[in-house]
Order: sequence, then C-alpha cells, then structure tokens
Amino acid sequence: MIVTLLLFIIILGAIIFIHEGGHFLFAKLTGIYVHEFSLGMGPKLLSKQGKETLYSLRAIPIGGFCQLAGEEGEEEEGIPLERTLQGKKVWQKFLVMFFGAGFNFLSAMLVLFFIGIIWGSQDMTPVLNQIEEGSPAMEAGLSIGDKVLSINGHSVSTVDDISIYIALDNHKKATTFKVEKEDGNVVTYEVTPEKQVNEKDEVTYHYGIAMGGEARTGFLSAFRYMFEKTGSLLKQMFITFGNLFTGNLHLNQLSGPVGIFQVVGDQAKGGVANLLYLFAFLSINVGFINLIPFPGFDGGHILFIIIEKIKGSPVKPELEAKIQAIGLFLLMILMIYVTFSDILKLF
Repeated sequence: MIVTLLLFIIILGAIIFIHEGGHFLFAKLTGIYVHEFSLGMGPKLLSKQGKETLYSLRAIPIGGFCQLAGEEGEEEEGIPLERTLQGKKVWQKFLVMFFGAGFNFLSAMLVLFFIGIIWGSQDMTPVLNQIEEGSPAMEAGLSIGDKVLSINGHSVSTVDDISIYIALDNHKKATTFKVEKEDGNVVTYEVTPEKQVNEKDEVTYHYGIAMGGEARTGFLSAFRYMFEKTGSLLKQMFITFGNLFTGNLHLNQLSGPVGIFQVVGDQAKGGVANLLYLFAFLSINVGFINLIPFPGFDGGHILFIIIEKIKGSPVKPELEAKIQAIGLFLLMILMIYVTFSDILKLF
C-alpha cells in the first residue's frame, strides 16, 4: 500500500509538474509575470520565493497551478499591462494556454519512444494472433492471421481500436467483425461473446481473441510506435468522449484519483515498463481533457482566445471570470461524484 501510494504521488506529480511547467515556460518566454508555481493543492508544505515567482509544494498531491498575472482579467497593481496575460497578443496567449497539454503530449511520446527502444515496440497492426480453442470467436469462424477492418461498422486501424470498440459494445446482440483474410478476401462474421460473472459480480464478455505480434526492435520501430500509439490513445479519448454524449458510456464508468490509485497498484506488479506506459497513457488523457473547450479547463481559456480573435476584442473580463468560476464549480462536483463512484466500486 505504501509503495503504491508513493508511485501514485510520483506519477501524478510528474504529470502535473510537466503540465504546469509548460504553462510556466511559455509564460516566461512571452514575458508574463508568474505569481506562483505550485505542485499540489491546499496548505503549503514548502515554499521558496524566487526573483518574481513563489515556488511551492502543497499538501494535497492532486493538481497544481501556475498563477499568471492578469489571468482573472483584472488589472494588478504594480504590474504593467504588457507583463500580464491580458496584455499579450492572441498567439502568445494561445501558446501559454496550449502548452500545458502540449507538454503532456510531448512527454508521453518521449516515454513511449523510450519503451520502444528498451523493451521493444508493440505491433499496432489489428491482426488476430491467437484464437482460443472452442471460443466464441473460433466458433464464429475467425482465424489466426485475420486483419480486423471494422467492428460493428466502426473502422479499425490499430489493436487499441479493437479493445475500445469491444469494451463499448452493449452486447445486446452479436458483435460484427469485418476482417481481411490472409488470402486477401474480406469476410464478415457475427460473434456472440460468452457472458462471464466473477466473484465480485462483475460482468465481462469473453471472445477468445488476442491481438498483436512480437515486439519490434530498433530506433525506427520505436519512432513509428511513438506516433502510432500516441495517435491511437488520442483516438480512444475522442471515442470515449463521444460515447459520454451519446449515453453509451455513463459517468459512473469513469475513474478518478481512487480508480487511478488502484490501477497504479496493478501496473506496479508488471514492472517498470508497465508503470512507464501508465504514465504515458495518463499524460495523454490529462492533455486531452484539458483541451476540452469547457470553462475551467485550458480549452475553455483557448475558446475565449479564439472568440477574441474572431470578434477583434477580448470578452469582458468580468463575464469570462464568472463563466470560468461556474465551470470550475461544475468540475468539482464531477470530481466528487467520480471519486464517490470509485469508492463504491471497492465494496
């Protein structure tokens, strides 16, 4: 438990540090005054005053912030307008707001490249390399070497696509697999998975398939894997986000800090490579979520920047501040709900 807690704090802390570091770096590059750079939330544990910026470590290891002058849209005494966020050009504001998420994406890509170099790169081609004897997949007619082209009409380009579309299937009817056989023929199969219930009354659906071939080695393979996996994980986020709106995925199926803590413990059993992959996965998730154009996220700020560019003048600071505050309030409610759901899943 203690080791898992330490790993949880290190992984989340690194992701937050990189995210806020992106905001901080581009704020400094564009000449914006930074009041405070904080890792963690709540009461201060440690702090050091720099030439301008206060650097602090706070008690709650979830979240962090980079407090910029003029971020709330108000004039600040003693700080010239040109040193505030509001006093910068549209493109400068955009860079500052985007590169929190941008640094998350870049760090994830570097970690994925490192995994590919050291442990080998996963083959992302959506080819079935295992079919269990007597499984629903075998009975339906699927074979080793089949390349999956689509599932339930959704186009498939990587092994991750297979996993996400199977996970999101409501399983009320057979799953449709369109595959390309090794001889080039394209065939469609209907697979009815086997419903299984474990000791915790959790329901899963068993198909009896496995994807991906042997790990590829070498610099070029790692470089290719870095881009393929990053693109694949981003696609998963788009699919997940879309299914939240259609109602195919419910809020109680999302995970918050408690759920992530459990995942960290599980991945730690698999070794360093698994933990590094988890870091990359969470980094891309954090980057994607922060770019959603919703008040309270970086994407909300970027949306106002785009509106400013279109209309030729900034949105009234008071109005923007109110909208951002409402967004933050709604996000806090969502976080409480997701965390409570995670706790209930433990029992």
